[in-house]
Amino acid sequence: MVSSTASEVDPASPTVFDYHERDGMVWGEYEGDTVRIGRFVGTREERRISIRFTHVVDATGEVVGGAAASRIEPHADGLRLVEDFRTADGDQVSVCVEVRSAT
Repeated sequence: MVSSTASEVDPASPTVFDYHERDGMVWGEYEGDTVRIGRFVGTREERRISIRFTHVVDATGEVVGGAAASRIEPHADGLRLVEDFRTADGDQVSVCVEVRSAT
């Protein structure tokens, strides 16, 4: 994650998402920055991802859930997701960029 309206992103330890996809179904996990651990599941249709998510806030142990819709966009180093998400705190926007592992 490179930016979020929900919190300031720590560039030294940002939230990292690991996405999986099969037959239009997406799922994965995330952690880092303000999130101790999180999970999500949803669908992808063309360049749009719709998910439901739940995570544990690192500082408080609070469990937060919500829904998100992401646009998949080209980026200089691969792809980026612009995610509109909603929790009990309201509507937010985050941006994540693709990080490719060195293999």
